[in-house]
Amino acid sequence: MGDVLGTIIGGLVAGIIIGPLARLVMPGKQNISLIMTIVIGAVGAIVGGFIADALDVGATEGMDWIKLAIQVGVAVVVVVLYGSVGGRKTTAT
Repeated sequence: MGDVLGTIIGGLVAGIIIGPLARLVMPGKQNISLIMTIVIGAVGAIVGGFIADALDVGATEGMDWIKLAIQVGVAVVVVVLYGSVGGRKTTAT
């Protein structure tokens, strides 16, 4: 239970950094608010953290670079999915 809670809390904190980082590595402009970017980053970090734990690379000595890379990768995928589904604004002509 402690590992799950730690992954969730760590994911929420990391979302503040990972969300904007995911937007930076994506090409083009995304029509996503800052709050939604942070939420998406938190979701990506939490899901990525669980994936890293499942792959047994989530708990290493020092900085968990592999876990961080997985978290950012998942956050980028979530940003792309959100942008393709709900992040675009269209105007009627």
